[in-house]
Amino acid sequence: MPALSQAQQKAAGAALSAKRGETPVSSLKGASLEMYNTMSEKELEELASTDTARRNLPEHKA
Repeated sequence: MPALSQAQQKAAGAALSAKRGETPVSSLKGASLEMYNTMSEKELEELASTDTARRNLPEHKA
C-alpha cells in the first residue's frame, strides 16, 4: 500500500521509528499515533518507503 502524499509518508515514518524504539511513543500524535497502534512494522515500512516511483508525491492528498 503506497503512500498517497508526503504527509502520509512522514506520519508512517514517525510511527515506524516509534515502533522500532528509536523515538518515544509519547512524541506521536494524530495520524502517526493511529498508525503506530493499528499497523505492523512491515506495513509501516512499505508506507514510509521513498522509492523512486513515489518521490513526486503531493504534500497533502486533495
